[in-house]
Amino acid sequence: MPTALRPTDLSEALTAADDFLWGPWLLIPLLLGTGIWLTIRLRAVQLRKLLPALRFAFVDRSDGEADTAEGDISHYQALTTALAATVGVGNIIGVATAIHLGGPGALFWMWVTAFFGMASKYSEAFLAVRFRTTDANGQKSGGPQYYLQHAIKGRLGTVLSVFFAVSTLLACFGIGSMTQSNSVAAQLEHSFGADPALVGIIMAIAIGGVLLGGIESIGRVTAAFVPMMIVFYVGGCLYILAVNITAIPAALALVISSAFTGHGMVGGFAGSTMLAALQFGVARGIFSNESGMGSAAIAAAAAKTNHPVRQGLVSMTQTFIDTFVVVTCTGLVVLSTGAWTGDDPATMTAAAFTTGLPGQWGHYIVSVALIFLGSSTILGWAYYGERCVVRLVGVHGVLPFRLFFTVLIFLGTVTSLEDVWTFADIANGLMAIPNLLGMVLLSGLIASETKAYLAQDPRLRRPGDEFTSIPVEA
Repeated sequence: MPTALRPTDLSEALTAADDFLWGPWLLIPLLLGTGIWLTIRLRAVQLRKLLPALRFAFVDRSDGEADTAEGDISHYQALTTALAATVGVGNIIGVATAIHLGGPGALFWMWVTAFFGMASKYSEAFLAVRFRTTDANGQKSGGPQYYLQHAIKGRLGTVLSVFFAVSTLLACFGIGSMTQSNSVAAQLEHSFGADPALVGIIMAIAIGGVLLGGIESIGRVTAAFVPMMIVFYVGGCLYILAVNITAIPAALALVISSAFTGHGMVGGFAGSTMLAALQFGVARGIFSNESGMGSAAIAAAAAKTNHPVRQGLVSMTQTFIDTFVVVTCTGLVVLSTGAWTGDDPATMTAAAFTTGLPGQWGHYIVSVALIFLGSSTILGWAYYGERCVVRLVGVHGVLPFRLFFTVLIFLGTVTSLEDVWTFADIANGLMAIPNLLGMVLLSGLIASETKAYLAQDPRLRRPGDEFTSIPVEA
């Protein structure tokens, strides 16, 4: 076999590319820098409007807007579809991996990334609704693959748009399909002795059936069980933290101190520096909440809304829920129970739950949560990939994409995926680059139209039908 085609060389090349992309000199400063810049331009909208946004997303969901606005699904369904794609393996295994590789301080940098990422999530959702279009089937299409082209004139916008669409399509086949089904099958085999091939067949049939119904079907399914599964998993975390409440202050102190000093070797923990804590905290944080990647904006574009600011604020709450609620609970459970000193980050969270809950309940809670959240991630990413197919080849590519995507769900359960995980990580990073550049270039538009809307409706209580999808010039 020629040297260039050897699997070991391919693995090494993918690892080198992944290390460079997610290293300290490219995506980390770009992600944090963009989030900081947007936070400044938007006058810390994630602080000023978080409570009204949470109320609007989860309480005031019937203001008449859904009856008058253009769109395919409600604000809430758009939010849960995006949550379905983000709250998954990254919240259970990704947090443990970040702590294992970067030390407890990685959790602090995940918080920092999420805080500034909320401004990025708001901005990309705003732009997705602001520049969304209607496809040949009458469905809304939006996201970076559209707003980069329509808002940034000339060849630059087109290149960034196509680059994002191709990267997202590649990412959805990895992180959105094969790796998720592989994790689910592995967990079922470990916990219940289930045959991975049988798991793959059942998942492919069940998820494929939902996908055939399009975004309306996906929105109904995610709205029904994603909140239930988050509450189920977080409830288990809160019980463990209540039992280990005396260990929480020490765990928080360890997170803060090691964020700036690193942490030495403890048990199976490899040790870290401040740079490692920063690098793995930011990388795993983005893997978990996807702020800045532009993926969640694709779901936001389908929302029934009369103004892009409204859906931007709703989408912003996704990052808050993902990181400041679910990730924080996972991290504190892993730290307070001492499970973070183990050798295998893939089993750390399960070990923490087994330690913290009586009998085998902890192990089963993690298994069930991983199964449902992994499956919901597949649904969310299937929609992301589908909308990018529409952007690249039109609506006639939707059915072949859905069928191919469903086959990959099965293949993921019966295939070893070490290189696929690395490739998916690279594709995630490649998605973020054009989106982040686009948001920086469009930050003036985002800031001015956000200011104009919030001057009229600062508490998000004005009837939705008083606004149009495309704001008039101030």
